[in-house]
Amino acid sequence: MIPKVPITVTVNGRTYEREVPPRLHLADFLREDLHLTGTHVGCEHGICGACTILLNGDSVRSCLTFAVQANGAEITTVEGLGTPDDLSPLQQAFREHHALQCGFCTPGMLMSTIDLMQKGTPATEEAVRGALSGNLCRCTGYENIVRAVLAAMEAAGPEGKAAEGTENEAGANG
Repeated sequence: MIPKVPITVTVNGRTYEREVPPRLHLADFLREDLHLTGTHVGCEHGICGACTILLNGDSVRSCLTFAVQANGAEITTVEGLGTPDDLSPLQQAFREHHALQCGFCTPGMLMSTIDLMQKGTPATEEAVRGALSGNLCRCTGYENIVRAVLAAMEAAGPEGKAAEGTENEAGANG
């Protein structure tokens, strides 16, 4: 029997206390234990970016992070951005610019974009493409994603405040 480790995490503004196996990946914890299925698991090697979340404000691959490593951390998942009835400005930009097709990569793209915007990166195509280069999309060809990110960045201004949404545990699942 593998002993479990107690952890406390705050996810999308809500605090959770759980006991988890030491080698449980954060993506699996979010999806299976907390039922936040917006964090997608694609390659399970950190290459595709579908599992990207914010851990203490920085984008990380949740498929490469153990849940125990997040003990005491603040986590934001795509569910923390908005709801289907109240999209965040970034989600709205993705909708308006048709920046998704199948939607599998979208949660990771959104979370990587929030990290980019919070860092105050200038709204240039080169900066956006560089920041999203670790997120793979097989459907869109990236053009509309880049347009959506640039529109959201320009609307947010230098502080990137338009990227922030409501913290909602039920939220949109990507």
